[in-house]
Amino acid sequence: MKYQLLFCIILCVALIGASSTEKPRKHKKVRRIMKPIAIEETKSEPDDIFKIMEEDEKIDEDESKETETIDNRVPHVDPCASVLCSAGRICEINEENEPACVCIVECPEETDPRRKVCSNFNETWPSDCAVYQQRCFCDLGDSRCKGENYKHTHVEYYGSCREMPDCTKEEMIDFPRRMRDWLFNVMRDLADRKELPNHFIKMELEAENNQTRRWTNAAIWKWCDLDGHPADRSVSRHELFPIRAPLMSLEHCIAPFLDSCDVDDDHRIALEEWTKCLGIEEDDFDVKCEELEVRYR
Repeated sequence: MKYQLLFCIILCVALIGASSTEKPRKHKKVRRIMKPIAIEETKSEPDDIFKIMEEDEKIDEDESKETETIDNRVPHVDPCASVLCSAGRICEINEENEPACVCIVECPEETDPRRKVCSNFNETWPSDCAVYQQRCFCDLGDSRCKGENYKHTHVEYYGSCREMPDCTKEEMIDFPRRMRDWLFNVMRDLADRKELPNHFIKMELEAENNQTRRWTNAAIWKWCDLDGHPADRSVSRHELFPIRAPLMSLEHCIAPFLDSCDVDDDHRIALEEWTKCLGIEEDDFDVKCEELEVRYR
């Protein structure tokens, strides 16, 4: 028991001595220095960057050339684009792959009664298209032709056919004056709306300022306007259509008046016949429509 007590005392003394001689341990602070990244390994020089960009652009160009499709096809040109067909016909490509004017297969359906027309056979048609379609059928020997005489059918006037009163002698005598007034008023209205070529506008201005040119300029303007299909220094019955058809239902004297203008009965009206018919008396009417543009610059 003594020995056990002695051993405990010696052990306690030893522990106390050891603790008194041991210095307190300080925790050494470790400063962690980040190792610099080798910039030289990741950073490229400016010349190298431009070189890389050039290489990329070259690759893009090569890929573009590989994928680019070169179109060597010849642009399509419609053969009918320069073909002008007469009324009642349209242009189509035939079996020889050539443009050709053929009869209109079907005219647009018209529901407006104002679109109706009266033919020279005193027949009412649903539209002018139907009249000229029928004429085309007969010209080409189509089975849809109603008869040989329909080769010469045409629009007499707009609107349904109706009985026209006779033009009296007094009305016929006064008609040239009313016709002159109408031509000048139309010319003036078109000039005001800038719907006339410049040389005709100047002719109208001259007529406004010079009463002696009032009727003459209006007559020459309309005659040149009508003489265009073809321009052969005469106006045919067909070329009179823009005057005859719209006015027929309003002026029942227009048809006999225009017939009286054709003095030599050759179915064409020369400028001299036209002006005399309108009651315009001048010595020289040797006017060339194509020269008016130069004269009235």
